[in-house]
Amino acid sequence: MAMMTPIHRTEVKFYVPVVAAFGALAGLFVGTAQGSGLIGIVVGAILGAAIAWVLTQPRDGIEKPARWALVAVFAVAGYLFGAIPGAVIGAIFGWFFGWLTFWLFEGRYRGPLAPYLTPNQVLWYYTFRVICWAILIFLITPILVVMPLSFNAEDFFTFTPEMLRFDPAGYSLKHYRDFFTNDDWQQALRNSVLIAPMATLLAVSFGTLAAIGLSQPHVPGRQAIMAILISPMIVPLIISAAGMYFFYSRIGLQGTYLGVVLAHAALGIPFVIITVTATLVGFDNSLTRAAANMGADPVTTFFRVQMPLILPGVISGGLFAFITSFDEVVVVLFVGSAGQKTLPWQMFTGLREQISPTILAVATILVGISICLLTVVELLRRRSERLRGMSPS
Repeated sequence: MAMMTPIHRTEVKFYVPVVAAFGALAGLFVGTAQGSGLIGIVVGAILGAAIAWVLTQPRDGIEKPARWALVAVFAVAGYLFGAIPGAVIGAIFGWFFGWLTFWLFEGRYRGPLAPYLTPNQVLWYYTFRVICWAILIFLITPILVVMPLSFNAEDFFTFTPEMLRFDPAGYSLKHYRDFFTNDDWQQALRNSVLIAPMATLLAVSFGTLAAIGLSQPHVPGRQAIMAILISPMIVPLIISAAGMYFFYSRIGLQGTYLGVVLAHAALGIPFVIITVTATLVGFDNSLTRAAANMGADPVTTFFRVQMPLILPGVISGGLFAFITSFDEVVVVLFVGSAGQKTLPWQMFTGLREQISPTILAVATILVGISICLLTVVELLRRRSERLRGMSPS
């Protein structure tokens, strides 16, 4: 009796065109780098369709050897076009297309989905995720370019041949040494460290109190007040900066340390209000009433009952306010003076007056700080969900 093909394997007319479409996309990038995106699209589509057809002609037991063979072929082709970096990229492409082909051919894409979904629903499910990943890659690509360039041994903003060959001579920490030894950069760092924590403290204090007050249903006009308090997030930053400049210049705060701190606090308050308000949604107000019945005054009730439960939201808002102040450049250009030159201001000045890769080193450090703070925010969010019973672990 002839061996029957498993019913979960998909038809050629489905998976071959899909792999060809991904091949065209990859060919667009490779072809553009070589000087002809149109030719890259055509060659990529043909190559993708050929890969999908050839890999799926053999039967059971050939998947793993076929995928490794494809990785090797792409790595060799990449090495011929771009040496070691080309080999690495080629190996990644080979792995991806081998995985994609068998993932579609064997019908594994149906695994995490409900069996009753229609083909259009399945198509939208994965189309939506491809769009999200494309947007994510588009957003993080500049960061991925800046970080390796900060280790350039030359004073260039481009990848040198030594860097592309992964030659150790093409990499250096001299731009980081320049940051930690240059007086201008260190003064800017000190100003940022002095301004951001104070602005964060004010933003957390006022934002938390405002969120608690606006969470009370008896407060008149609370929707309008909320809209006004979060308006710094909505109004274009240049308009806020210009308004602060004219207001501070009239009251004598323009060009002062206090003025910059107050301006950054105003920018950070909306983040605190939003995060604390979101935390208060799941807060049980009967706890405060029970504390009052036990004789606790409002201050004691706040610090002993309410604050521990909303603390994750408060800290999350404070971290966002800190990041906003530490990375902000437009407002400080308007309301600050040369004595309050922060790191972003120094970077902006450096781009205008002297092009130095030290800027890339500072940008990499700021990205690292932001990643650490956002990781803390995510951990606090999960802890808040556990405390409110919204997450089992």
